[in-house]
Amino acid sequence: MSTERFDIRHAPAPRESFRLLYISKSKFGGDWNSTAHTHSCTELFYCLSGEGQFYLSGQLYPVKPDDMIIVNPQVEHTELSLNASPLEYIVLGVAGIEILFGKSDSSYAIFNCRKNRERMVTLLHMLLAEADRSLDGCETVCQDLLEVLLIWLVRCTTLSLQVEETPRSDSRECVEIKRYLDSNYREDISLDILAEIAHINKYYLAHTFQKEYGISPITYLNRRRIEESKYMLGNTGYSLAQISELMGFSSPSYFSQCFRKAEGLTPNEYRRQVRQGQRPALSKRHEA
Repeated sequence: MSTERFDIRHAPAPRESFRLLYISKSKFGGDWNSTAHTHSCTELFYCLSGEGQFYLSGQLYPVKPDDMIIVNPQVEHTELSLNASPLEYIVLGVAGIEILFGKSDSSYAIFNCRKNRERMVTLLHMLLAEADRSLDGCETVCQDLLEVLLIWLVRCTTLSLQVEETPRSDSRECVEIKRYLDSNYREDISLDILAEIAHINKYYLAHTFQKEYGISPITYLNRRRIEESKYMLGNTGYSLAQISELMGFSSPSYFSQCFRKAEGLTPNEYRRQVRQGQRPALSKRHEA
């Protein structure tokens, strides 16, 4: 008989103040339009398959399977997929932390994790499964798995972690609602529906969302729709009625009213100006 024993003599590290806000798995489809945006949390993307580009602070970078893309707070970014090989990735949103990239003063980084793919993918799928089941204690398990992931990243790269002394105040409910609006802006959405999703009073939700982002949930929804409609006006031949319906507006007249209020010109005037000049590759959306 042989035995190997390892004594853990040091005290466990204190729980850090950063926390997992969300995890999701996405795959590009033909109807997915990229929209540049920012977050007040750090996002970590792991590319499972496919090829494409990441738009980061005005620059485009190629991405491929097993690339890890880390985007610190308030960095404008979006994903662009190749239709022939659609991007599929898992993304984590982490509040209360910024990641430092060695000697670089950049606020984002892309590096390949192919050597550690099995370990990384296994851990990410464990996180997804735990969040999906939502069993008792899932928040603790997800937080523990997140900390393991961050330790692995620090070990195998030149990254270091910087925990914010005053973590941002984004509530989990507001983050959840904002992501829901970004993904489902074409649907018929009301404040009542959003309150049901967040499991809180609709008046409290409206107040909290306004406090966090400086804009009401419904106004944010309309701005999201307007930004997507700008892409369609400049890059498709759809009529105003078709765009209005696709973007979830109740009528073409309401679409035109919202568009003029947001952009200072009518949809037709915007389309004419775009077609007379260079057609934009990306529509842009900024947090308030």
